[in-house]
Amino acid sequence: MKFEAPLIRGELVRRYKRFLADVVLADGSETTVHCPNTGSMLGCRESGSTVWLLPVDNPTRKYPLGWELVEARASVLVGINTGRSNALVAEALARGLIPTLEGFSQIRREVKVEGTRSRIDFLLSEHPQEPDCYLEVKNVTAASKDGCGFFPDAVSVRATRHVEELAACVERGQRGALCFCVQRADVQRVRPADEIDPVYGRALRRAVDLGVEVYALGASVTTDGVTLERQLLVDLDD
Repeated sequence: MKFEAPLIRGELVRRYKRFLADVVLADGSETTVHCPNTGSMLGCRESGSTVWLLPVDNPTRKYPLGWELVEARASVLVGINTGRSNALVAEALARGLIPTLEGFSQIRREVKVEGTRSRIDFLLSEHPQEPDCYLEVKNVTAASKDGCGFFPDAVSVRATRHVEELAACVERGQRGALCFCVQRADVQRVRPADEIDPVYGRALRRAVDLGVEVYALGASVTTDGVTLERQLLVDLDD
């Protein structure tokens, strides 16, 4: 996925109110930008970090710059825009990056789950042999020094609910799958962050025991764009 315009470099002053960040630009001016990430952004919000911003050509938008990338530990570029995760995974599915999810002739987005008020990111259907598959995507930006990404980076009741709903889909005879979209290149495996949200970790393992499939895809990240290009190991050991 290519960025819609050349990115602008800046230095992070602070991230606050979830959706806002103050950044110093190359000319020394300070501006407020939109932060498209609702998580804690653990490891990606340090003051003084180099960030990359996307100019948005929309006169009605209050903040004309959107935060896309941050240079995290060891100058690793991390894509922090969670709004891109679904499109990145859709591209990966189209390229056959997850072979066990190939063969579905229809892919719908933001589909309501039967018997709930929730929506799951994708419904894969019309496979000649397989039942329909609900697929939920979670963006991963947090990682440890040993190359292990982890999710969530803050307690997430919503993420736990989604895992439980995927398990319910499996119990109804459908397929349920979770895909971790890792927007950084220094990660080789992904695990649930039990030290941050143990409830989520337990829910995920229960769901896997019931038959929910879990995938993780790693990205190549540059200032030109982000592309998911490889499968990563999912580590569910306690």
